[in-house]
Amino acid sequence: MGVRAEITAYLRDEIGAIDKEAPESVALVYPSPYRVAMSSLGYQTIYRTINSIDGMAAHRAFLPDDIEAWRHSGMPLVTYERLRPVSDYPVIAFSVAYETELAGLIETLELSGIPPLASDRTSRHPIVFAGGPLTFSNPLPLAPFVDAIVMGEADQSIHPVLRAIFDCDSRDSALRTLAAHPHVFVSGLHGDILPPIDKADSQKLPAFSQIITPHTELRNMFLVEPERGCHRGCTYCVMRRSTNDGMRVVKKERVLSLVPDAAKRVGLVGAATTDHPQITEIVNALADTGREVGLSSLRADRLTDDLVAALRRGGHRILTTASDGSSQRMRDAIQRGTSEEQLRRAALLARRHGLKRLKLYLMVGLPGETDEDIDEMVEFGKELSSLIPLSLGVAPFVAKRNTPLDGEPFAGINLVDGRLQRLRRGVRGRVDVRATSARWAWVEYVLAQGGRAEGLAVLEAVKSGGRFSDWKRAFDALPADRSRRSLVRPGNRLGRATA
Repeated sequence: MGVRAEITAYLRDEIGAIDKEAPESVALVYPSPYRVAMSSLGYQTIYRTINSIDGMAAHRAFLPDDIEAWRHSGMPLVTYERLRPVSDYPVIAFSVAYETELAGLIETLELSGIPPLASDRTSRHPIVFAGGPLTFSNPLPLAPFVDAIVMGEADQSIHPVLRAIFDCDSRDSALRTLAAHPHVFVSGLHGDILPPIDKADSQKLPAFSQIITPHTELRNMFLVEPERGCHRGCTYCVMRRSTNDGMRVVKKERVLSLVPDAAKRVGLVGAATTDHPQITEIVNALADTGREVGLSSLRADRLTDDLVAALRRGGHRILTTASDGSSQRMRDAIQRGTSEEQLRRAALLARRHGLKRLKLYLMVGLPGETDEDIDEMVEFGKELSSLIPLSLGVAPFVAKRNTPLDGEPFAGINLVDGRLQRLRRGVRGRVDVRATSARWAWVEYVLAQGGRAEGLAVLEAVKSGGRFSDWKRAFDALPADRSRRSLVRPGNRLGRATA
């Protein structure tokens, strides 16, 4: 299938796309493929918000599914709504969720024929800025590639940001105006000092899907947030109670009023959905209309008989919650607030209501973790698997900025792989274990703790082919005084950038 035919096929299956032409237009780019981008509630919300502004339109573009095929086509990266080259737009806005999406940002700029480095661009090039979930933690590695970064919740700040750009008569004037905004970082003017993140007015909540499509990770699902933020204090989490004043609740009636008649699947999305005081009523109300209901962030201590019954009515077959720590000692250390008894009760509730499986998320490589903590999870996993089939989703711990665990070193690739092997070996034949890569977690860690130099290293990695060995070589070439970004724990003989 050619690239134009692929775009046409995606558009044909969408419900809710906005077909708008306006004097002032923005290329709204997501640096991952369409299926990931259109599962992003923030990206869809900004798309709708820009298109709601008089005289302004947002047209979407994405990292192609097959980057090499697109390169070989000789076609520049284009927007879906107009098949217009991204480079023709006066403004390019990126939504970036994860550290490793920086590689996709670089590739989308290159496919557009735009120099990736902001310092190589001139007045004839578009103004490029970024926002998204990454700005809650550490967006500094983006700085060499963008003119500005909108920090935090952009629900309301996107309007004055775009107005500042379109109303100014030059790039320099626009950037000086943006630099005066309290929540905008201008990489060429602010050094490495990031402004505070923005907090949207409660009247702007909730975020909800604009487009429903079958071509996403969450097939044909309408997303809406019943709450934003979290009132808990988990020490590893960016979205904790100290971030933007914790959790803000949206009333049940408002949530339900936004669900379109055409939506047969509804996802309730947020950092702490089960902490919403009306969550069981919301799920039951949606299930009463015959809709399938999905929830993010199920907390074990909030799982009641009524809620699990409602989830079962809403089509749940697997109950997913989190342990996060591999032992009670580790859960207590990171202030997770979840006990073995609560996880055991989750398994019993899942079995009672006829769910097929319990899935637990956890991290390995937390500060202070030992083999004994892994062994405790092995024994607990066996116990839970005797109650209901059990899956473990395991991720290596990555310390993030703006959290109490900021600055904690990465445990080491070999150490993490060894802990994963110990876990798999201990539960073999009893529990399904699926883990994310320790190597790529290390890459994420270096960027999460890094700055401009780490961002420039990503450019070198992308130019070299984007394999892990390319990333490792680029990060290993960083000056020695930046080694704290990639050191393993003291006493681990594996050294920095452990392969």
